[in-house]
Amino acid sequence: MKLTSILASAALVSFFSFSDVPLKVINPSLAQVSAQQPNDPASLTVDQKIAMILANKGKPESAQMMREYFPKQLSPIGIQPGGAGMVVSLYSKTSNVTFSLCTMFDVVVAAKKGKIAKFPPAEVK
Repeated sequence: MKLTSILASAALVSFFSFSDVPLKVINPSLAQVSAQQPNDPASLTVDQKIAMILANKGKPESAQMMREYFPKQLSPIGIQPGGAGMVVSLYSKTSNVTFSLCTMFDVVVAAKKGKIAKFPPAEVK
């Protein structure tokens, strides 16, 4: 089995099994941030959702917002070095947007409209 296959599998397992509950115990300010977010993500446009996620880029709440705003829409389409190890490109066919997720810290490091298997290295560092 190739190393990239193993890393991709590990990244996907960590992506789907991560919970933000321990983070809220460690950092109570995360509970305040989620209280400030709009109650109805469906009322936001795709551009507004992306802007909100990018405003929190590199912070733990960015990954949670991505999962909340694009539920059951994200599919892994690529993996590359970046962040603090590996980043996974997750694509939403419904919204035609790609996110780059740092699997080590579970944070969004980049997002763009369209299907992007690999982001430029400068964007995912």
